[in-house]
Amino acid sequence: MSQILNLYCDESCHLERDHHPVMVLGVVWCPQEKAREIAVRLREIKAEHGIHKDFEVKWTKVSPAQQGFYLHLLDYFFDDDDLHFRGWVAHKAGLQHAGFRQTHDDWYYKMMFGLLEPLLSPDARFRIYLDKKDTRSASKVKKLHDVLSNNLYDFNRSIVERVQVVESHAVEQLQLADLLLGAVGYVNRGLSTSSAKNALVARIRERSGYSLLRPTLLREPKFNTFIWRGRAGDNAA
Repeated sequence: MSQILNLYCDESCHLERDHHPVMVLGVVWCPQEKAREIAVRLREIKAEHGIHKDFEVKWTKVSPAQQGFYLHLLDYFFDDDDLHFRGWVAHKAGLQHAGFRQTHDDWYYKMMFGLLEPLLSPDARFRIYLDKKDTRSASKVKKLHDVLSNNLYDFNRSIVERVQVVESHAVEQLQLADLLLGAVGYVNRGLSTSSAKNALVARIRERSGYSLLRPTLLREPKFNTFIWRGRAGDNAA
C-alpha cells in the first residue's frame, strides 16, 4: 500500500479587494499514520503552558504574554521529522485578470495549484484539508479537487483521495499552518510592529536558515517557500 499523506491548507488575504497587497497560502503536511500523535503532542504543549486544549492557535493571537508558548510550537515543528511546511506568497499588485481572460477565483486556483502541485505524486495518496473560510467553501473544494486530479490524470481519485473542508479550531495541524503562513505573510508585508511576532520570525529564520523573503529550492523538504510576482505574461502561470 502506498503512503497516505495529510495536507492541511490555510490562506490569508485571498480576496481581490481586501486592501492587502500580498496573499499567502500555506500547507502543513505529515504522514496520515502520524497525524493523531502530532495533534496530541500539540495539545500537550498547550497544557504545558497552562493553555486550554481547545484554544485555537492563530498568528493574529500572538502576544508577548504567550511568546514562550508560540516559540515552543515552532521548535516542535522544526524538531519533528514528520512535519513539513510549504508557503506561497503571491503579490496582488499588477494583476491583469481581464487580459488573461480569468477571474480572481481562476487566479486563486492557479496559486493554490502552484502551492500543492510539487507535493503530489502517483507514488502516494493524499488527503487535503482546507480551513473553512466562508459559505463558498464547498464549491472551492470541488473545483480544487478537479484541478489537482485532472493534472495527475487521477480521474478515479485514487491519488488525491479527499479534499475536505474542516473547522480549524478542531484541527491542530491547521492551526500550525496558520501560525507559519502568518509569519511568512508578516515578513513579506514589511511588518515589524510586534515584539512577539518579531521573535517568532527570528526563530523561524534561525531554525530554517532562510530569510522568508526569497524562494527556497523547490525540493526543500522542511520549510519551503515560493514568492510569486505578477508581471506581464505571468498572471496566467
